[in-house]
Amino acid sequence: MKTWKQALSDGAISGSIASLLSTAVLAVRGTRETGSPFAPTNAISHWLWGDHAASHDEANKRHTLVGYAIHHGASTLWGVLYEKWFGDLVQKKGAVPAALGAAAAAGLACFVDYQMTPRRLRPGYEMRLSRSSIFWVYAGVGAGFLLSSFLDTRK
Repeated sequence: MKTWKQALSDGAISGSIASLLSTAVLAVRGTRETGSPFAPTNAISHWLWGDHAASHDEANKRHTLVGYAIHHGASTLWGVLYEKWFGDLVQKKGAVPAALGAAAAAGLACFVDYQMTPRRLRPGYEMRLSRSSIFWVYAGVGAGFLLSSFLDTRK
């Protein structure tokens, strides 16, 4: 198991990859369901601007950049936890256990986000996207964690 120092360092990378992949999913699913690739990311900014942030479809600093920053920070937090618990599975046990670890971390993130977190601090994209799209967002998070394990040259 990685030390917390190593998990923090590696989690910045795996969390960033998870953030980029899941943001791409947000954009694709947002375009399909709302007509705007920015709407789901803008909705995340409800943390600061309230629920009306979810009604913004255009790209702007106030909603899109703030929403992405919050999403990136949350992805990085989960990336650190993924690295601590499962980050060395590809090297030690192989691809299947690593994929299960990535799925477990993403699934735990979803559970915490929607079952343990107060409504005010939930991701927000649920105000614009269907449940199936939310599944794909968290699949993107898990894929990012797994991809980072295969790209890992920090052994």
